Amino acid sequence: MAALKMSSLLSRSLTSAVLSKVRIPLAVSGIANYSTASAIEEPINPSVNVDYTKLLIDGKFVDAASGKTFPTYDPRTGDCIAHVAEGDAEDVNRAVVAARKAFDEGPWPKMTAYERSRILLRFADLIDEHRDVLAKLETWDNGKPYEQAANIEIPMVSRLFRYYAGWADKIHGITAPADGQYHIQTLHEPIGVCGQIIPWNFPFLMYAWKLGPALATGNTIVLKTAEQTPLSAIYASKLLQEAGLPDGVVNIISGFGPTAGAALASHMDVDKLAFTGSTDTGKIVLELAARSNLKPVTLELGGKSPFIVFDDADVDQAVEQAHFALFFNQGQCCCAGSRTYVHERVYDEFVEKAKARAMKRVVGDPFKSGIEQGPQIDPEQFDKILRYINSGVESGASLETGGSRFGSKGYYIQPTVFSNVKDDMLIAKDEIFGPVQSILKFNDLDEVIRRANNSRYGLAAGVFTKNMDTANTVTRALRVGTVWINCFDVFDAAIPFGGYKMSGIGREKGIYSLNNYLQVKGVVTPLKNPAWL
Repeated sequence: MAALKMSSLLSRSLTSAVLSKVRIPLAVSGIANYSTASAIEEPINPSVNVDYTKLLIDGKFVDAASGKTFPTYDPRTGDCIAHVAEGDAEDVNRAVVAARKAFDEGPWPKMTAYERSRILLRFADLIDEHRDVLAKLETWDNGKPYEQAANIEIPMVSRLFRYYAGWADKIHGITAPADGQYHIQTLHEPIGVCGQIIPWNFPFLMYAWKLGPALATGNTIVLKTAEQTPLSAIYASKLLQEAGLPDGVVNIISGFGPTAGAALASHMDVDKLAFTGSTDTGKIVLELAARSNLKPVTLELGGKSPFIVFDDADVDQAVEQAHFALFFNQGQCCCAGSRTYVHERVYDEFVEKAKARAMKRVVGDPFKSGIEQGPQIDPEQFDKILRYINSGVESGASLETGGSRFGSKGYYIQPTVFSNVKDDMLIAKDEIFGPVQSILKFNDLDEVIRRANNSRYGLAAGVFTKNMDTANTVTRALRVGTVWINCFDVFDAAIPFGGYKMSGIGREKGIYSLNNYLQVKGVVTPLKNPAWL
């Protein structure tokens, strides 16, 4: 649904060579003053204990084999929250051995599907009971607003596990007629040991997107967390054990991409791999899987999603939705509407209102009530975003508002809006993964379709119009995995999510995600003197 270095298997986007040579501005002159309703004050104590920091292997919380730990940081301040076990290749191998034993010899794949569904339902109930703790860990580790985590994301996670619990006993094959005296049936079988690598922008939500379908279909799992945000997954996995999950079915490794991530992607006894992260890192994951045992891979990668506003749209509503589409989660969203195309007839009005809305956005401590935007994840992401902002200014885009860091502590960035953006500018081509809105002008339908499709990405798009003929035409023409019409970021458990082109392979969520974790076996039996064929 992002990160930072080519060497990391959890990177969500990469800083280009061009940007690496650009200075980072502390302020940009000649623009409207940025204001906010919340000043950065002394950080609020989240009043939650970090009790689980070890690896989960074969049902036990254990230290890394090396004894190493690494710090996870509070993006509000840059201070260390806790030290977490640093898993590497040896730990990944221990986890894979445990997952293999649980799959080959344990009760999980041999349970009735109904029994598996009951465990997932109990887990969903426990998530709801521990919502406050999970939300606080997620906010502390990631920087997203607590109200977003507690009221939107944690309920989405429990809903998703209930959704997959419902699927567990509805997965079955078919019988088919044959050209001869044979009975033909198909079996849908669990694929085996699944390696899963999740990103830092939605840590707990991505945990659910990965575990849900894999568990519903009877598989065992080794999941690697993002090194920036390990806490919620470790805590939640303790609840999964409380729900009755057998030992070894889910194993959690915290660590770094070049060590733990690479070991998991290239492990010869992993049967399937799923990765969410940057397109460039996705290529590395795919190569490692191919070079090892040719394990199948699903990839949910980067995006540069167009948000298209036609001249018949309700401008006020479109401005608000475009604002949400870009700035949600500090702009750290793979499907963010980061190319805002606006028809020339309403362009000037839209720009002024988009600027005004950005200037009203409330930035501050994410634990404070009413906060819309917290800090970026870490200093690397913070610096990268500021380099992109400077690139936009130097390439001739008009900086309407924002453009600088917010406050003097932590990784906060002012909500930033650019107008007069051209398609060949880096801010219009690259996945910035931050609170930077780029507004482009268009004048006809065919033109905007062509420009919207002129990207290496194809994850999602938004279309704002009152004309359903226009909406239908654009929907079918856009080469993206999701199109939201007069809305954005609607993530129901049943809606498939994934990309065209270099935005990924396969689909998450919904019925389509189950296929990622199943093998189909054809079984043929001769029939002797059948009454019918």
